[in-house]
This record gives sequence, structure tokens and C-alpha cells, in this order.
Amino acid sequence: MKFLTRSQLAKKSGVNPETIRYYERLGLLPKALRSESGYRLFSEEDVKRIKFIKRAKELGFTLKEIKELLELRFETNGECSKVRQIAEEKLKDVEEKIKDLENIKRVLQELIKQCPSKGSILNCPIITSIEK
Repeated sequence: MKFLTRSQLAKKSGVNPETIRYYERLGLLPKALRSESGYRLFSEEDVKRIKFIKRAKELGFTLKEIKELLELRFETNGECSKVRQIAEEKLKDVEEKIKDLENIKRVLQELIKQCPSKGSILNCPIITSIEK
């Protein structure tokens, strides 16, 4: 089996070497083997694991949620229903954030409409609204 150093793993998985150290501290990556000279040694499975983490982050999962997903992924008798439950909870969070962003958008659109974009800043409806 061919092993990778931390810098090789970082390059192959598209992350910073410090990210690997951080993921190890959080328990997202298992403790690495060590070479006789003390270098951390990683496997191709670790490359897959980091790519999993990156993709899960792209989908909005927190590192805590990703740790749960990884634990389920490597649990031999893990159940898909648990993964689905985590995904459903994440979807609810995303829907709430979208709703909040839509509210912010409406308020900003209204403030922009009210702003004459000329005259004194003392009369700027955007500033006035923020100062409330």
C-alpha cells in the first residue's frame, strides 16, 4: 500500500495542509500512521474522506454534521434513515435561511426605492433605517 505525506494528501484532495491537521484534531480524519522519521502517513481512503468533507461542506453541512455523516458512513450496520434525517434537518435550516434572506432582500429593495441618491446623508433613508 502506498502512503501519502500530509502535503501530498493536501495536493491530491485540494485542501491546505493545515486543513488536514485541523480535520485530524476534530476527529474528521483518523489519526495518521507515522513513518520511522515521524512523518504522518495517509492513504487513498483519506483522500476520499477529505473529498467527502468538501462536498458535504458545499451542501451546507457543518463540520459537526459532517462528523456524524462520516460516523454513519463507516458504521457497518449504519442506516440510511439516519442520514436522511440529518439531510432533512439541513434542508429545513436552508429553507429558513432562504426565508430570512428573502425578507432582507425585500427590506433592502424598499430602502433603495426610498433613497433619492442625492442630497445630504442626514436624510438618507438607508442610514436612518440602520440607525433605528
